[in-house]
Amino acid sequence: MQHDTSPHTVEVGGRKHKAQTASAVLCYSRMLFFQINPTFQRFDCKVFLTDALRYTGGAPERVMIDNTHVVVLRGTGREMIPVPEMEAFAERFGFRFVAHQIGNANRSARVERPFSFIENNFLAGRTFASWAELNSQARQWCDKVNATYKKHIRAVPRELFAIERMHLKPLPAWIPEVYRLHQRTVDVEGYVSVNSIRYSVPVPWIGHRVEIRETRDKIEIEMDARHIVTHARAVTPLSQRVTLAAHRPPRGEGVKRDPHPEEKAIVEAAPETALYVAALKQKGRKVVALALRQLLRLLREYPREPFLAAVREAAQYGLYDLDRLERMILRRVARDYFLLLDTDSDSHD
Repeated sequence: MQHDTSPHTVEVGGRKHKAQTASAVLCYSRMLFFQINPTFQRFDCKVFLTDALRYTGGAPERVMIDNTHVVVLRGTGREMIPVPEMEAFAERFGFRFVAHQIGNANRSARVERPFSFIENNFLAGRTFASWAELNSQARQWCDKVNATYKKHIRAVPRELFAIERMHLKPLPAWIPEVYRLHQRTVDVEGYVSVNSIRYSVPVPWIGHRVEIRETRDKIEIEMDARHIVTHARAVTPLSQRVTLAAHRPPRGEGVKRDPHPEEKAIVEAAPETALYVAALKQKGRKVVALALRQLLRLLREYPREPFLAAVREAAQYGLYDLDRLERMILRRVARDYFLLLDTDSDSHD
């Protein structure tokens, strides 16, 4: 089995996209299997190879690849060392990755020819509503091609493969779904971003940390074991929003947001400062979040009475410079809590 990628321009959903074609060819019987995606990363490579192995019903001893950084950690040809993640994936199915020698003339005949065949016979004149439809049609086309008589091998690939399949290693009894994990914080609009595409979550999740499990077809967003949201995975176009109707408040209600946590903590601990906090948010020169955070620190670090007295005086004169407010607190603390004894008078006594 050989694996490589080749760039093409594909029309999907009325737009032209640059795409990568991943192709698997069982060398002796010329069985063909391929997928086309807008990107080709390690996640895409593992999805493709898993589907290819399921299609053939067994695993070969080696998978021949180009010297692609998706699989290669370092080295080329026989000296190639695969990325540990991809090496572990290969061990699951019992095969190993082998890279072509650079400049190997046999590569053009064995690997590049299927891509030319796909581009000129499958892609020519076709448009697709989605990437899922594209790859569904690709599999149907592979079934047709693999069942067609080939003059250059004087046989039908599927018939030859029936004999060669006995030499493949059986697949594991259970093949886990390929996935990758992301950690995100829900933004103020109730979305999380995965691969430049934003997916909605319930409004109460705003500000919470979530774990995202991305598979070939789904995006699962989990805040905890009882709160999970599932979206159909979108691939293109980028920067779009995928929104479930249940995640938007009824029309006219808008999004109700809780007060800033620092503001809430300040007002609960010192209700007397409520008017000053409200004015600080409007007239302060610092970013509101940073100003509230600093004011909360002053409340927690200094004695309550000097803090409240300084706030009252600052409110009276319209002072919202928190660095100056802190100096006012320190003067009161020094005056009220750190009274120094007169050493001269003590010595005369």
